[in-house]
Amino acid sequence: MSVLSVPEPRKREFLPEEFKVTVWSRLKPYFNELLRRPIATKAILEQWIFDWNELNALVQEDVNWRYIHFSTNTSDERAGESYNYVVQQILPKVAKINHQLNQKLLEIPFCKNLEPEKYSIFLREVKNSLELFNEDNVDLQAEIKLRSKEYGKMMSQMIIDVAGNSYTIQEASNFLQEPDRNLRRHAFRSIHNRLSKNSPQLNLLFNELVDMRQQLAQNTGFENYRDYKFKALSRFDYSPEDCYDFHENIKNEIVPLLNELYKIRQDSLKLEELKPWDLNVNINGKPPLRPFKNTDELIEKSIECLAEIDPFFGECLGVMKKIGHLDLNAREGKRPGGYNMPLPLSGVPFVFMNATHSLKDVIILAHESGHAVHSFYTKNFRLNSAKQTPKEIAEFAAMTMELLAMEHWEVFFDDPLTLKDAKLQQLERVLYSMTWIALIDKFQHWVYTNPGHSDEDRKQMWLKMFHEFQPGIVNHSKLENYPEYLWQKQLHVFEVPFYFIEYGFAQLGALAIWKQYRENPKKTIDNFKNALQLGYTKSIPETYQTAGIEFNFSREYVKELAVYLQEEIQHCIYNV
Repeated sequence: MSVLSVPEPRKREFLPEEFKVTVWSRLKPYFNELLRRPIATKAILEQWIFDWNELNALVQEDVNWRYIHFSTNTSDERAGESYNYVVQQILPKVAKINHQLNQKLLEIPFCKNLEPEKYSIFLREVKNSLELFNEDNVDLQAEIKLRSKEYGKMMSQMIIDVAGNSYTIQEASNFLQEPDRNLRRHAFRSIHNRLSKNSPQLNLLFNELVDMRQQLAQNTGFENYRDYKFKALSRFDYSPEDCYDFHENIKNEIVPLLNELYKIRQDSLKLEELKPWDLNVNINGKPPLRPFKNTDELIEKSIECLAEIDPFFGECLGVMKKIGHLDLNAREGKRPGGYNMPLPLSGVPFVFMNATHSLKDVIILAHESGHAVHSFYTKNFRLNSAKQTPKEIAEFAAMTMELLAMEHWEVFFDDPLTLKDAKLQQLERVLYSMTWIALIDKFQHWVYTNPGHSDEDRKQMWLKMFHEFQPGIVNHSKLENYPEYLWQKQLHVFEVPFYFIEYGFAQLGALAIWKQYRENPKKTIDNFKNALQLGYTKSIPETYQTAGIEFNFSREYVKELAVYLQEEIQHCIYNV
C-alpha cells in the first residue's frame, strides 16, 4: 500500500454491492439460500463457507457502525434507536440461523477434508458455538447488550465542576497532573463526589447484569457465569487457576516495585504523606506535559512516530485520517474510553477516544493504532475467525505499539529531559496498570463465582482486594468512601466482563518485545509483523512464539521483566 492510499473494500462475491442491512425480511433470504444450498464437493463447501463469512461480515460491520454513531453522541436518540433495533430485531435472528448453519457445516462429509492449517481455528470456533448455544439465551443476550450500554450513557453525561468550570470526567482528570496540590485535591474530590452520586444507580445496573449473566450460564448448563464466559471467550490456552496465579505473581512482584517508586515520588515531591491525588503529577512537581496543541497535531505527530517504527504503521493511521475514521476529541455526551472498531468488509477500522491534550492521549492513540495496524494486516482473510483475534493477541498488538512508539517520542518532545520525564510517566503507568488489571480480574472472579452475594458482601470483598493490590505508602485516611466504588469506573466490568486479564498477559508480552527492540530493532519488528499477519490462524502461544517471545505469566517471568522495568525506571529518574 502506497503512502495514504485508501484500500478498496473487499469485492463481494455473494451479496450485491449495494446491499445494506435494513430489516430482517431483506437479510433472511441470503441466510436461507445458504441453508438450502446443496454441497456436492469440497470446492463447493469452501465457497459456501466464504459466502457465509461474507454475509456475517456485512452484518457485523453494520452493527459496528451503529455502535460508532451511538457512542460518539449518546444523546442522539436516532442513533440509539438504530443500535437498539439491530440488537433486538436482527442479531437474535442472525444468531438462531447461524446456529443452524453451524449444524449444517459439521454434518457435511467434506468438512472432514478441509485443510487443518487453514480451517482448524474456524472449525474449533464453530464447535464451541454449537456447544454454547441455547435458544433461551438469544433474547437474553440482546437484553444484556442493551442494558450494559446504559453504563456508557450514564458516564458520558457526568459533568464535573472544578474551580467553577464544567468538565467531562476525562477533562477534569487532567487537573490531577497540576503542580498545585490544592487544585489536585479539589479536582480529585470533585470527581469522586460526582462518581459517588451515581454509585447507587450503577450498583443497581450491575446487579441486574450479574443476575442476567448468571441465568445465561445456568441455561447452558454451567454452575456460574465465570466458567461459561471462559468457554465463550474461547480460552483454550489457560484456565481460571492460571489467572489466580497471575494475580498472586503481580501482587508479589509488581506491587512492591510500585511501592518503591511511590516512595521515590513522595521524597521527590517533599510530601509528609502521599495521597491519591499525588500519583499523576510529574515526579519533580513540574507542570503537566503538553505533547500537542490540538488533535490534528496529535495525529500528524503520531503518524510520524509510528512510521519511525515501520513505514506501514504510519500509513495505516494516515489512511484512517484521510477517510475520516478518527474521532478523538473529548466532549459532553460522548461515551468514555477509547476503542478501535474493526470494519470487516470495508477493511479500514475506526478509532474512537477522548483526547484532552495530555500524554495519556499519545499513549492511547498508539494503543488503538496497534489494533488498527492489526486490522489492516488481517483485512484480506476470507474467514472472519482469522480476523477476530482473541484479546490476548489483539491487546498484545496494541500494548506493544505503546512501548515501541515511546522509543520515538522525540517527535513530541525535543527536550531530552522532558522526554525522560514522559518515559518515566509511561513506565510508571505500566506498573500501575498491571496491579489494576490483576485487581479487576480477581474481583470479577469472585463476583461471578459467588452468585447471590449482597451489595455489602461485594463492597467488603472489593475493599479487601483493593488494599491487597494498593501500594501501602499511599495514604487513604479521611477520604470518606472513596475506594468503595472505584471498580465502577472500569467500563469493562459492565460492558465486557472478563475481558481484562488479557491486558495483563499482553503487557508482559509487550515488555518482552520492547526489551528485544532496544537490542535488535529490525529483527524484533520483523517478528512482530509476522505475528500480526497471522491473525487468528494459530494458537495464542504459537502467535507469541512467532513474535519471538513466550506466552508466559509465571512468577519467574514476571520477576524477570519487572527487574528490567525497574532498571529502566531508575535510568529515567537518576540518569544512570
